Amino acid sequence: MSNPDIIEVSIERPAVGGRMIGRHGGQIVLVSGAIPGERVRALVERRRRDVVFANVVDVLEPSPDRRLVSTPPECGGQSFAHIEYRRQLVLKAEIIRDGFRRVGHITLDEIPSVAASPERGYRMRARLHVGDDQVGFLEEGSHRVCAATDTGQLLPETERLIDGLASRARRLVSCGIQSFMLAEDLAGGQRTLHAVVAGDLHAGGAALREVASTSGLTGVSMSSTSIGGPPTVVAGDPHVTDGVAAFLVSRDVGDFSLRRHPDAFFQANRYLVPGLVAAVERLTVGEQVVDLYSGVGLFAVSITAARGGRMTAVERDPAATRDLVFNANPLIPAISLVRTSVEAYLERTDSLRGAAVIVDPPRTGLSPEVAVRLTRCCPDRIVYVSCDVATQARDLRVLTAAGYRLAQVHAFDMFPNTPHVETVVTLDRAGGPSRQDPET
Repeated sequence: MSNPDIIEVSIERPAVGGRMIGRHGGQIVLVSGAIPGERVRALVERRRRDVVFANVVDVLEPSPDRRLVSTPPECGGQSFAHIEYRRQLVLKAEIIRDGFRRVGHITLDEIPSVAASPERGYRMRARLHVGDDQVGFLEEGSHRVCAATDTGQLLPETERLIDGLASRARRLVSCGIQSFMLAEDLAGGQRTLHAVVAGDLHAGGAALREVASTSGLTGVSMSSTSIGGPPTVVAGDPHVTDGVAAFLVSRDVGDFSLRRHPDAFFQANRYLVPGLVAAVERLTVGEQVVDLYSGVGLFAVSITAARGGRMTAVERDPAATRDLVFNANPLIPAISLVRTSVEAYLERTDSLRGAAVIVDPPRTGLSPEVAVRLTRCCPDRIVYVSCDVATQARDLRVLTAAGYRLAQVHAFDMFPNTPHVETVVTLDRAGGPSRQDPET
């Protein structure tokens, strides 16, 4: 548009994805930076045939739950920062209920409660991008690097580390270093970086050896954008490690551990991961459990260490598999490792009757092949862990249409000040054996 297009909108409710729904001239408007109950002036950023997207520029009638923010809301992980935290939890519960109803055609009898998290210092895994004079997160919808240290998501020690990296940003860029993956242990005493290097690994390694001397780092590794294989260790131990007991509070599980490389997926919120593991462990009742998309073994190793039984862990990603093999080895043969895709595993599996299956897929959710093949294997119970309400609701529609009944919904606020919410949904097979979950 040639001139700014400012509209006045009354905000009604949250939408999946984090924008708020209002109406203008009979058309739905999805507004960022607003709170339900407010009347705002918003700048239209784009229009579709049936919906308008806009950003708040002025609040005419503010919500009592609006709070001042000192950091740019567009810097990653801040899009709900203007909302009082208790209201954030309510809105996320509403997003779950709305997404399940509209996308999954599932009506929840009760709005789920969302487990709260401290708002600061919660992240123990993050991607850091390297710009010409900055190391940090990306601004939403752009490739501009913004200061991660302004968002409060990281521990103070980590913020000081990133400040040190930022002072070397030009040197890092000149050596082809595009980004880092950061990993920490639960307590924050171990901190490792993995760099992705475009170009000469020798030059990248030289720059990273300088980084390795930074206080607070326990390990540095790197890999090339063009060369496959395991990462190259630059300094220290490239992994962080926690005892399994840390994820199973008040449980005597022996001397087992969970290590992970920064390049392997792991849950990011240090405060809520134990509660998430406890919920999944409690819900996967029975002697046989299959953990699809097992990652480094957070659920598979923790559950087997806690109560034994038979566990099958399925994972294909090379970075995750290296750690999964290390973590599961002390528990073999109770744990069976299957290094293949979930699609391939289910294709050659005739039946999972009597089993509980954990699925914790990427944000994109289950592929159509996985959803169909999983229902054909007929596990008694499916425990579906997801970080995306829309894709989970889409998959739940398929699973419930195949005869599964949604039994329970648990939610965890893994990313405060964002619209993201982690959900754990339990589905039981119609006509399967009756299940009695243990007391929480």
